[in-house]
Amino acid sequence: MLRATSITMNILQAITIAILCIVPQLPEVLRDSVADVELNSFFDGDGRLVFDQAIFRDHDGSVIAWRLVKLPSQIPVRDWANGGYVATWIDGEDLRRVRCESVQRTFTQYDPELLEREILPKEQRGELSRK
Repeated sequence: MLRATSITMNILQAITIAILCIVPQLPEVLRDSVADVELNSFFDGDGRLVFDQAIFRDHDGSVIAWRLVKLPSQIPVRDWANGGYVATWIDGEDLRRVRCESVQRTFTQYDPELLEREILPKEQRGELSRK
């Protein structure tokens, strides 16, 4: 009886190891927290949409980072359980989750992020976290 139990345990261990090798690893989630996300739609002089972008701002209003909005998952949604807003999306090769306190929606005929570069160049900004 002891031998049958030992063989059964070895088989269960082998199956468990095989399953763990087959199941893909979940990606690490890069987590960031910002004060505000500005969802900006930039239009040309003829009123045609050029692009949509998410501009991530700190508490003092300075731009931390920006991303072109290519997926609906990049738009923060209300987090009713914890307060604020959350957006989760694939950012390049990374899975990213950004939490913010508020979301602003703007429609402009200029690029607000480009104007921010005149105040604080991209090289001097903070950025969303990296691996």
